Amino acid sequence: MNPANHRLTNRTMAFVLAGGRGSRLKELTDIRAKPAVYFGGKTRIIDFALSNALNSGVRKMAIATQYKAHSLIRHMQRGWSFFRAERNEYLDILPASQRVADNKWYLGTADAVTQNIDIVDSYEVDYVLILAGDHIYKMDYEIMLRQHVETKADVTVGCLTVPREEASAFGVMAITDDLQITSFLEKPADPPGMPGDPTQTLASMGIYVFNWKFLRDLLRKDERDPDSKHDFGGDLIPEIVKNGKAMAHKFDDSCVRHNQDAPAYWRDVGTVDAFHQANIDLTDFTPDLDLWDTNWPIWTYSESVPPAKFIHDEAKRRGSAVSSMVSGGCIISGTEVRNSLLFTGVHSNSFSSLDRVVALPYVTIQRHARLTNAVIDRGVEIPEGLVVGEDMAEDRKWFRVTDNGVVLITAKMIADRTAAQ
Repeated sequence: MNPANHRLTNRTMAFVLAGGRGSRLKELTDIRAKPAVYFGGKTRIIDFALSNALNSGVRKMAIATQYKAHSLIRHMQRGWSFFRAERNEYLDILPASQRVADNKWYLGTADAVTQNIDIVDSYEVDYVLILAGDHIYKMDYEIMLRQHVETKADVTVGCLTVPREEASAFGVMAITDDLQITSFLEKPADPPGMPGDPTQTLASMGIYVFNWKFLRDLLRKDERDPDSKHDFGGDLIPEIVKNGKAMAHKFDDSCVRHNQDAPAYWRDVGTVDAFHQANIDLTDFTPDLDLWDTNWPIWTYSESVPPAKFIHDEAKRRGSAVSSMVSGGCIISGTEVRNSLLFTGVHSNSFSSLDRVVALPYVTIQRHARLTNAVIDRGVEIPEGLVVGEDMAEDRKWFRVTDNGVVLITAKMIADRTAAQ
């Protein structure tokens, strides 16, 4: 055997499902799909799945897009165009383009693969790694692939270990002592415990490994089933659990940690509250997610911008940031920034203050603004003197306020408020 073929990731393609809106993020996904939402100061959510694949050794990838895909496709073209076909590397963007029939978009997660079977065939791979493009985590997929091959599984399902009382929000698995899945239950009222620890449950991460020949046949069978919703979690995985061999892979075994004592970090930033908290968590003294780890970097499109700048040093007019992350291109002019995360190109002006604010790229904050517990969408201009996060009743008149008191601000909300005043 060619030594280049020893590594399983060389014989694997990653198929990333990135077509979902993510409606629980509300107005943050009005113009972009959830995988294209910004995260962590300079990256997008999808960068984590793609970086995991690249760092694991996978050099063949396909991204299936559907809902409002322009922002995502543009990010792929700008930040992920370094694959070279002459090195047997590929990255294909697969929009729902009615390739199969004039009126047929992607009907479900499995159908997104079915409609592109000919493209996957062209990669000439042995294994297909199905990934969700909308979660934040670091994972070495080679370890999961190795388990899949060693156990001769029909499918291997990536699983989180979660407290049993929280597992009703997930698709969960009952397993044997050797990790074979005996049942797959979607959001059960009474989740099954794990062997040896009834207080914990295994929940699906939406990550699957298949032998491509096996999956190809299964997709063709599913395509002919009029009762199927053509979904991996709802149709294909339960079918394999019932009639084949489905194995669970514990995320704890392949999570990439910055040190051995660090927790296994995985986040679904699918709500405004979760999105805000996960970003603010990065400003902790030692965050659970290490974006500084050069051994497992998160690749992305890096804009050419100057370093951040802090100006003015007067009482009540001091450009400063404490326990915060400030990206390139930012100008902090006489503003006090605390416990906040500012993306590329944020400009804030004198006599303003930010506390627990997540400001997406190219936000402008005019003078005398006072913002607390807020998420500000890309390109928003905060008007002079605006106060947010101190009077929830007033905030709700103009902005979206979550159950946890986080205020989401978009350009349209600001425009509507200005027009009404």
